[in-house]
Amino acid sequence: MQKAIPALFMRGGTSRGPFFREADLPADIATRDRVLLAVMGSPDRRQIDGMGGATPLTSKVGIVRPGATPGVDLDFLFAQLQPDKDTVDTTPNCGNMLAAVVPFALETGMVKAQGETSTFRVLTLNTDMQCDITVQTPGGAVSYEGDARIDGVPGCSAPIKINFLDTAGSVCAGLLPTGNVRDVIDGIEVTCIDNGMPLVMFRAADVGRTGYESVGGMNADTELKARIERLRIACGHAMGLGDVTAKNYPKMTLVAPPREGGSITTRSFIPHVCHDAIGVLAAVTVGTACVLDGSITEGIAVIAEGNAKTVSVEHPTGEFSVELELDPANPQNVTRAALLRTARLIMRGEVMVPAQVWNNSGDPQ
Repeated sequence: MQKAIPALFMRGGTSRGPFFREADLPADIATRDRVLLAVMGSPDRRQIDGMGGATPLTSKVGIVRPGATPGVDLDFLFAQLQPDKDTVDTTPNCGNMLAAVVPFALETGMVKAQGETSTFRVLTLNTDMQCDITVQTPGGAVSYEGDARIDGVPGCSAPIKINFLDTAGSVCAGLLPTGNVRDVIDGIEVTCIDNGMPLVMFRAADVGRTGYESVGGMNADTELKARIERLRIACGHAMGLGDVTAKNYPKMTLVAPPREGGSITTRSFIPHVCHDAIGVLAAVTVGTACVLDGSITEGIAVIAEGNAKTVSVEHPTGEFSVELELDPANPQNVTRAALLRTARLIMRGEVMVPAQVWNNSGDPQ
């Protein structure tokens, strides 16, 4: 026998995966994680026996429930799985999958449309971060059709605006977890920063690269990947994260001067595979570093004057624009971060998992 679990398979930004109502999954965390591994087909490099897409970007799961905090409409738990590992990591955020939370809630009746557009407050349980998400709801239903385009996704879709309310220190103790805007760690100048995602940023030139290499070239560069991992482990301790050997963070981001009219060029490792683009919250964090005096981006990033800034983060498949607003009294303090994403419902139905994975859940077979 197999267990049938209601699910919607959704694209959020440049990621995709199944979304579940929390009530439809086992309450016991160990059993829930076994179920999610079975759903995705991990551990297996091809994830041939599940719904995973054989990359970290398509080995993601969203779990949603009605908000349990006053003023919060929805609670979202993000789970990062890996194709060839048996891990389920609910520590970091995922701003791409976040874009599909409100559409999922509207599709499943967890919330009701408010008019031509609908805005709901979402709490990301992974890092206790809140944001306001606005989607298009003409005629009382979520719309996926529109003229918004994001690099890394073909075609155009309806815009989804995400306004982050409290991203600083999402996993670390603060925005600058080492207490410095720039450090020298393992012989390399770095900026260790967390404005939604713990990142270690360093100049590509400092590891003998241009920063314009292809994703395939980066992933085949075993010497570079070994050097980055050694740096990542050292920075993890410096950031107060302990031994990060088995963790999916901090992410590692090489930076270089822009060459496509943007603000900065990036190559982002997540943390061991070079991203085809860049994660949402990683882009927010990179953008934040670009507006901080003395960060590793100084002399590289091209940033306009003024307290309200749009930072265009170039990545291997295009660019990602982040809107940032600075505190006039303290230009080192970012008071608002907002961005545009899209999402789409790909499939609705039930995902089947072997009944034995539910054995410890107390759920009927």
